Amino acid sequence: MNELDYFDAYARDYAHYKGGSWCYEDGCIYRGLQLLHQATGEDRWLDHLRRLSDAQIAADGTLQGYDPQDFNIDNILAGRCLFYLADRTGEARYMTAAGHLAGQLAVHPRTDAGNYWHKNHYPQQVWLDGLYMGLPFQIEYGQRTNDAAMVADAVAQLEGALALTATDQGLYRHGYDAVREQYWADPDTGQSPAVWARAVGWLAMALVDVVALLDGKSTPDTPLSGKTRALLEAVIRQQGASGLWPQVLDAPDLAGNYEESSASAMFAYALMRGERLGIGAFAPQGVAAYHALVDTRLRPVDGRVRLTTICHVAGLGGYGGKDRSGTQKYYLTEDIVDDDSKGVGPLMMAGAMHHLLGQSAPQQG
Repeated sequence: MNELDYFDAYARDYAHYKGGSWCYEDGCIYRGLQLLHQATGEDRWLDHLRRLSDAQIAADGTLQGYDPQDFNIDNILAGRCLFYLADRTGEARYMTAAGHLAGQLAVHPRTDAGNYWHKNHYPQQVWLDGLYMGLPFQIEYGQRTNDAAMVADAVAQLEGALALTATDQGLYRHGYDAVREQYWADPDTGQSPAVWARAVGWLAMALVDVVALLDGKSTPDTPLSGKTRALLEAVIRQQGASGLWPQVLDAPDLAGNYEESSASAMFAYALMRGERLGIGAFAPQGVAAYHALVDTRLRPVDGRVRLTTICHVAGLGGYGGKDRSGTQKYYLTEDIVDDDSKGVGPLMMAGAMHHLLGQSAPQQG
């Protein structure tokens, strides 16, 4: 089975991650399906996207299980497919649904510096995950509605978060506590202790997607593209001989540190898209990572091909009785699973970029 057939079978049998409620885990698959359709033009990807997402979007644009008062930035991610579906179908419900998500952002709690809280449950905290979940959507919604201030706010939040979470290695720490109240936060910097690969993967995808959305307004010489290039260069420095990246990104020699599939897929996508955007010559490393994932991580498990070695979930602070301290050792305690959407969706995205690199010369997109 080649990877496209794997993606097709995965989407065919996919069950909504949270019982049908609107969530970012489904959004990872929706984003992958959208990009595969854009890259290949094959109807099967759009058919899967419509079947899965339409089950969650009512005729009036109401999103199943979505409560804006949760102030959960994760819930915004799946909304990125709404713009594409609106363009493809002409149905008003998709932009109406996008308006519901934008309404949350209009009143979402912020730190004093202007960054969205990660969730109501995580007050005054900025996580790298959330930059990908909310800011590319905000930029595209602002562009669609001619709201330049909305676009500028998202770019400012992204640049501000980079400054708050940066390390001296050119990488970024998972989280930041604006008020220094969390036990995992450094009392001086507010940063969490370690560099988690998937957190940096979310950030890398956010950066290349934002540069693409700005479409020429962020050239290779502008600050945002420069920071994107610097991050991708730092990511390449951490790439293992296998083509993949370790779970704790800045500690490859840490006992028990393993090469993790979801972050590796995210970096493969970001590197290939970065090359297409003209940010830098990153395609060889991105292609090598993609091939390594397809060749070594798509394995038969219980009679079915699955994407293996995915960190199930990781976070900061107490949750479900677990002490999520954000230390290097903590990230090695979380469960490792197969076929989780947080890995498969980014591998789909990387597959779309791989297809485009094989079809055309580098370009914006």
